[in-house]
Amino acid sequence: MHVLRGHYGGVWDLAVTNDTLASCSLDTTVRIWNLATGHCMHVFGGHTRTVRCLIIVEPEWARVEGDKGVILSEQWPKRPMVVSGSRDFSLYVWNLPRDGEPEYKCSHANGPSPISTDNYDNPYFKHQLRGHESSVRVLAARRRMLVSGSYDASVRVWDIITGKCKWVLRGHTDQVYSLSLDPTFTRAYSGSKDNTIRIWNLQTGQCQHTLTGHTSIVIHIGLSPPYLVSASLDATIRFWDIDTSELRYTLPAHASSITCFQHDEVKMISGSNEVLRLWSIRRGRMVRDLLIGTTNMWRIAFEGRWCAAASTRDGKTMLDIWDFSNDPDWLIDPSEETED
Repeated sequence: MHVLRGHYGGVWDLAVTNDTLASCSLDTTVRIWNLATGHCMHVFGGHTRTVRCLIIVEPEWARVEGDKGVILSEQWPKRPMVVSGSRDFSLYVWNLPRDGEPEYKCSHANGPSPISTDNYDNPYFKHQLRGHESSVRVLAARRRMLVSGSYDASVRVWDIITGKCKWVLRGHTDQVYSLSLDPTFTRAYSGSKDNTIRIWNLQTGQCQHTLTGHTSIVIHIGLSPPYLVSASLDATIRFWDIDTSELRYTLPAHASSITCFQHDEVKMISGSNEVLRLWSIRRGRMVRDLLIGTTNMWRIAFEGRWCAAASTRDGKTMLDIWDFSNDPDWLIDPSEETED
């Protein structure tokens, strides 16, 4: 449909909402694209080094206490926001421009030039968040809560509306690589190069549990009730009880490091450099191999009946796409999953 050109350095991360794509790059910018037309509408500057991670935070309804104890419903945030994390140790927060709003392009939008960190003329700029002492590696956010993980071994919890840092969560002894937020906004989960997972109480700022067992970097963590699921470069996937934090079972998933991973409540897909596999979460076993004979497995993404994987095979970069609409292994009935 379109080739989106404009970045003049490697593209590190993407985020999509409706027909809008946000991208971040080695060139220190965040770009906002119209996917219907392929047009780059906005270029946001401010970062002074590679922008490593990016998310779009969508508005959600929340019940809050107003004057005289009256319970009100409000949207947090009021409009979609873009958050970026960089190797310059900082995060930036912008309002996501709406259709028809004026285009904005920073001074170095068209190529390398002296980088300006000023956003005084950017009408969409909200906050620059400082505090991390090394690269910002991973982000997670919902409503007004933003969580960032850094190579400084800390996790920071921010109020995306005010830009204030609420908690600095310390305990990891090495770089933070993965994050997940509890739907109740009471706990955050972080995975680290120190091979551990930490569970943080977001009401007290304290570490509730430290989960040990992985023997290499915990690169992916996510919630799939009743489990917390973790994947590691030690080639295993582990399932932890959300309530007790006990290890329920370990899958020796691959013969080499897990490089990509995604799951929902009933299934997951994991990839290593040689193979891509489909698993049943409730049965705790592999369903089948989806791809074999790859030399690099870069990324996996699925939604609904569609699944896509990017890999290298026979010296070529390949994008494989599946339609699982008639595949019983894809839409597994949870009631059947409890039989064994």
